[in-house]
Amino acid sequence: MSDNTTNNLIYRIALTLLPGIGHVSARKLVSHIGSPEELFREKKSALMKIPGIGENIAGVFSNTAEYFKRAEEELAFIEDNNIRTYFFTDDDYPFRLSQCSDSPILLYTSGNADLNSTHIVSIVGTRKATDYGREMCRTIIEGLTEMNVMIVSGLAYGIDTSAHKFALDYGLPTVGVLAHGLDRIYPSVNSQMSQRMLLNGGLVTEFMSNTEPDRENFPMRNRIIAGLADATIVIEAGNKGGALITADIANSYNRDVFAVPGRVSDTYSEGCNNLIKTNRAALIQKADDISYIMGWDKQKKRKEPAQQKLFLQLDPDEESIVNLLEKNGECSIDKLCIESGLSTGRIATGLLNLECEGLVKSLPGKIYKLQA
Repeated sequence: MSDNTTNNLIYRIALTLLPGIGHVSARKLVSHIGSPEELFREKKSALMKIPGIGENIAGVFSNTAEYFKRAEEELAFIEDNNIRTYFFTDDDYPFRLSQCSDSPILLYTSGNADLNSTHIVSIVGTRKATDYGREMCRTIIEGLTEMNVMIVSGLAYGIDTSAHKFALDYGLPTVGVLAHGLDRIYPSVNSQMSQRMLLNGGLVTEFMSNTEPDRENFPMRNRIIAGLADATIVIEAGNKGGALITADIANSYNRDVFAVPGRVSDTYSEGCNNLIKTNRAALIQKADDISYIMGWDKQKKRKEPAQQKLFLQLDPDEESIVNLLEKNGECSIDKLCIESGLSTGRIATGLLNLECEGLVKSLPGKIYKLQA
């Protein structure tokens, strides 16, 4: 890690430690000032001129020695443990998560996961999974192997553990989102499995080392689970709990939500059935239901080379993408999502279809342009 990168990272870590400054405020400050380093060097009077930033927030930058000391300790942990960080202004920050206004400004990751994979789904559910829930989880993940979907979950007991285990069994990359730092695994029973995940996937958290898995951290963790994915799948959930919180968050992000139904008398199907009944989730029974609703089934169809076609039949999503690329030239997925109003899943599917047609070319940094 270069001195320049190290210096930048210390300021980034220190920013997350300041009291009273959440992710939304931090974004606003950085967008107005330019960078965390410039932010810490700015005068209090200048910070107070930023809309929504009052004297209390501006004042926390006056005495920051203890925060920089802790940031230096975390930097040493990062370097010793080969941990990668993503700041929200980085080009490779997960683009799906970047569309969520409350997403973490800084992520810590280990492993080799591509957090910008073409297809990502989150799977959540009860910690007291039944045989039915585990079998449905296995069946769905097996069906997703044809599309090489990345599986995200929370590494908790029950459905989370089953999702990670079956993903590993079927060779799919899988990512565990933690409610604590990367210096531990909770529950510890999943420690061995987490080591396997580092070889094909990894671990993600917004929390620094020495952070305990406290109760209040789990709802924060859930927004990352929802934000990283194109869609969230709920497999068994009671009438309240973290799985339903994650589903509600995914809906608030305008992401697709799916639920596996169960018998009306089953305690751990009550939440799923209610999600379906209240139109907060689509009913699914197998992986093909997901691929059809998401439009991923189109990728299974063989397409003729573009030069052999006199007329190309584009669906509305693809036509919107082509029009935007004609208008703007090279575009990131973020920009395409913002200007089209389409979800990340629909944009990603449309781009992949257009690449197969030979109409669109992918460039480094998740940038796309029309083929010449």
